[in-house]
Amino acid sequence: MKPLISLRGRRAIVSAAASGIGRVIAETLAQAGASVEVCDVNREKIAEVNSSDTAVRASYCNLAMPDEIERFFADAVGRLGGVDILVNNAGIAGPIETAETMTLESWNQTLAINLTSHFLLARLAAPLMRQVGGGAIVNISSTAGLEGYALRSPYNASKWGVIGLSKSLAKELGPSHIRVNVICPGLVEGERIERVIAETAAKKAVEPAEMRARFLAESSMGIGVLPDDIAA
Repeated sequence: MKPLISLRGRRAIVSAAASGIGRVIAETLAQAGASVEVCDVNREKIAEVNSSDTAVRASYCNLAMPDEIERFFADAVGRLGGVDILVNNAGIAGPIETAETMTLESWNQTLAINLTSHFLLARLAAPLMRQVGGGAIVNISSTAGLEGYALRSPYNASKWGVIGLSKSLAKELGPSHIRVNVICPGLVEGERIERVIAETAAKKAVEPAEMRARFLAESSMGIGVLPDDIAA
């Protein structure tokens, strides 16, 4: 994707970005001139990023663990020399279960990665952005943060939480010229949505093709979007 603006000299951190939407976001930022640090838990994908011909560096970090988030952030800022852009991309699908059958562990893990990691990284980034006169935080939520979906209660709760967190941060940080915005994608084509479609179809005893059609029916254009669309 050809960048629409120049980010030369900017320093960016993107969470959960060694593959999928996050990687496309990171590479788009780099193409626009930013220096980019990302984290992930997939060591194979991390190695792929670090061996690619881009200005993106990847490190291991389990975003469910606050101490690992602090370590990753400190290391990333040490290499970048600061941070101007934070993209909280982290998000897992979570359990596809009823509230009665899912485990508390799976609920907690979904909230930790999808919501608490956004809070922790924003809290770490804000003081550094304030020191340089401003910055930008972009949190990735979902249409699941605007609507309710059966069998997805922790995912829904976390994505609604991201919107609420972002609204609060925007008011807290706006006077310091730190912008906080949210992107709410619908169905984004890729491996993860195919797994979600297959699991949901199995739970509802319908064919995956029918389940995909139901998902797409909620879109005004009746289509899925691409990671490039989110990055743009």
